[in-house]
Order: sequence, then C-alpha cells, then structure tokens
Amino acid sequence: MAAGDAAAPRQRTTTPAAPYRPGYELVAEQILQLIAELQLQPGDRMPTENELASRLGTSRTVVREAVKILSAIGRVRAQKGRGLYVTDDEGLLGSSRWGGFFLPTDLEHVYQLFEFRRVQETAASRLAATRATPAELRSIEAAATTCREGHVTGRRDLFDRGDDDFHISIATAAHNPFLVAAVREARRLQRQSSTIGLHGTVGGHAAEAVEEHESICRAIREGDPEAAAEAAAVHLDNTLDDYRREIQRRLFG
Repeated sequence: MAAGDAAAPRQRTTTPAAPYRPGYELVAEQILQLIAELQLQPGDRMPTENELASRLGTSRTVVREAVKILSAIGRVRAQKGRGLYVTDDEGLLGSSRWGGFFLPTDLEHVYQLFEFRRVQETAASRLAATRATPAELRSIEAAATTCREGHVTGRRDLFDRGDDDFHISIATAAHNPFLVAAVREARRLQRQSSTIGLHGTVGGHAAEAVEEHESICRAIREGDPEAAAEAAAVHLDNTLDDYRREIQRRLFG
C-alpha cells in the first residue's frame, strides 16, 4: 500500500469519568430498589443488615450508614432488638406507592417530581388567595419570616423548617386535604433526593427563594389568585434551575 494510501490514525476518544458517589449513598438507593423489587409494604420486616450486606455485595458498616440515611428521611425504621422495617404509610395518597416508583438519583424522576410540584403548588396558591383565613395568612407569613431568618443567619435547619412550613401552610389555606397530602409527600420525596443524590447541598438560590416567598405571600394577602399562581410557578421553576445547576456542577465540575 502506498504511503499516501495509509489509513489516518484513529482519534482516541475518552469517556468522562462518572462522578464520585460514596458507597453508603449507592447502597441507600439499592435498598430502596430492593424494597420495591420485594414488594415490601409499610410495616413489613426487611432483611437484616447482614443479609443486606451479603445481597448487595458490601460491608455491614456501609449498610448501617445507608440505613441511617433512610431512617432520617423516613423510609426505614430500625427497632432495637427486632430489626429493620419499612416505615408505616401515613400519607393520604399512599406514600409507599410513590416511594416504590421514585428513585432519588434518577434525574428524570427528579424533573417529573418538580413538574408535579408545579401543578399542585400553583393550584394551592391560587386557592389560598381566595380561601385563606386571617389566621392561615399569619401562619404563611410567619413561615416566610422563619425561612428569611434561616437564610440571613446561615442556619440551614431553620431555613428548611421555614420552607416546609411555608409550602404546607399555603396548601392548608387552600382548604383541600388532598392538596395538603400531595404537597407534604412531594416535599418528602424532594428532601430524599437532596439527601441521597446531592448530599443536601442544593440551595444556591436561597436568597431569591426568600424574595419569591414574599411575592407569593403578597399575592395571597391581596386576594389575587392568578398572581399567586404565577409567583408560585416562578418559584418552582427557579428551584428546579437550582437543582439543574448543582447536577451540572457535580457532573462536569
């Protein structure tokens, strides 16, 4: 073969390295998948830590750390001397069914969750603007204040508590128990995603969230349902953007 006919050298391609995830985080997700595969119901006893370690091919120490995470977010209950149990389903909409579907590190599931939150929380805000009692309005405003204090003082626990209270107070003011249950459960799943998939670090738009809460409050206070719904939609869209930025940062640096 003539020199001019020589094949061009192959271009070497590299595949970006997968982002690092601690072993206990991976195992926590695997335990959730196992619960779904075994079709365990709330109150059912789970395999022991030793059995989980053997089944998942890891150490008991890693399983124990994973169980601590799942206990903290309400998916598993450890009873001393009795073993591990799937948590009781206290949600009006059946949280065990949601939990079996939702995987906290599946980005498509996270985006679907935000899509659902946008629907339910714009509806709740719209209804709250026409139905909130003076006492309920005070509860919404007090929660927004707690959230602001948490941000200003750098206390993430205070911010998170105020944020939870704010959204649930709006759902309560909508006077629809199904909305309250849906908002509460969706926020639990979002917290699960943040804890397992993103180590609870999401929150880059906290300052904006405080102002967005005030916009929602103002519209509800003024009895303007469309403005309240629009403000809630903006808030959820910006929160999702915060998640996307954090995911991009973790994947690509």
